[in-house]
Amino acid sequence: MLKLILCLLSSLFLAVLILHLRQQKLELAHQASQLHNQIEALQSKLWNQQMLIAIPTAPNAIANTVNTHDLNMVPRSPLPASVANWIDAKTNPDAE
Repeated sequence: MLKLILCLLSSLFLAVLILHLRQQKLELAHQASQLHNQIEALQSKLWNQQMLIAIPTAPNAIANTVNTHDLNMVPRSPLPASVANWIDAKTNPDAE
């Protein structure tokens, strides 16, 4: 009789323990799902911000702005007299 009671109590304890572990697994899966949704929302927001930045900084938009505003753009410092060219070895003394 004592063995039967011990078996019933231990099986009851194991059943409660398994139910508790399953509940923890469900809660962790729910938290992971919420974090995944937050990551997707932030990624979507980042992509929208990148798109909003890319539109006015596109090369054609910059060229259009420079052409329409009549900007006189000159280099800050003059270019060197002999610029080394990797295609033309005549102007580059190091290419020999």
